[in-house]
Amino acid sequence: MKPLNAKMLGVGALAGLVAAFLVFAAGRQPSSFSAVLYAASALPILLVGLGWGNMAAISAVVTAAVLGAIAISPSFAVMMTLVTLLPAGWISHLANLARPASELGGPDHLMAWYPLSDILLHLCGLVTLAVIVVGVMIGYGPELINRLVDVLFASVAQQQSDFAPDATVIAQTKALVLLLLPAIQGGMWVMMLFAAYYLATRIVAASGGGLRPREDIPSSLRMNRNTIFIFLLGLAATFLGGIPAMVGATVVGTFGAGFLLSGFAALHFRTRGKDWRLPALVLCYLASLMLMLPALFILVLGLSDTRKAIALTPNKDADAPKQTDSKL
Repeated sequence: MKPLNAKMLGVGALAGLVAAFLVFAAGRQPSSFSAVLYAASALPILLVGLGWGNMAAISAVVTAAVLGAIAISPSFAVMMTLVTLLPAGWISHLANLARPASELGGPDHLMAWYPLSDILLHLCGLVTLAVIVVGVMIGYGPELINRLVDVLFASVAQQQSDFAPDATVIAQTKALVLLLLPAIQGGMWVMMLFAAYYLATRIVAASGGGLRPREDIPSSLRMNRNTIFIFLLGLAATFLGGIPAMVGATVVGTFGAGFLLSGFAALHFRTRGKDWRLPALVLCYLASLMLMLPALFILVLGLSDTRKAIALTPNKDADAPKQTDSKL
């Protein structure tokens, strides 16, 4: 950790100010663009955390939370902290963790960095917790979904006079939406926060101020082996009904997004050196955005390749080769 000083705290406070303004701006934008601004608010926290250390990240999180409490409300500050600030600060802390590779059975002259697979595991877990807590705060449940679906069907009926769904269809729609909303919200948030982390690591590495080495994402981004069991437990919980089903759907969405990310990374890795790589990747991305089946295939690819890839770099006092990857 870098020594604590006023400059570090000031940089953190400035980052927190930027993050808070991005969140405030997101509340004034259309829903399609507001999610991007919300995710972008994690970027200043990640930048100071990766470049300046834990105290700068803590200063940024506290500053943004205080500004949110003063400008909007304490409950808004809590939601902002849980959804964006805390995950960003925590994964920047994890990314800066390292220990001698000899403790893991590696060479004495190398340092081993916290695995990217475990960082992704923490991110999925934090987003799951945030979605659940926010859901409790806003009163998410069957009553809220019933009102939402009723308003939706009433709006469609006004536009199409011949639209008259029966009670069974309405009930099935309500049950489906009840589980889909937390799953989709959690999954999108995991992917957007990881995209912010990826961008932050590239910016910090380009500036030369980061501690963690630049990793080869296609070869190192995989999910932890234990996450398969978490995903399956969440999937099983969706069949129980009630609160367990909603929690299970959230877990399926967040950890499913983690497997989707690792699946795309594996796809990038396996197509290296192929002449058809670029059109194949573009086709896969477009198909996954528009259709469920291609996305499911990528998710299965992520499920089939779970491991740890640990980034290794030379100790500061040792002359050694540049970074390599070691699988555990």
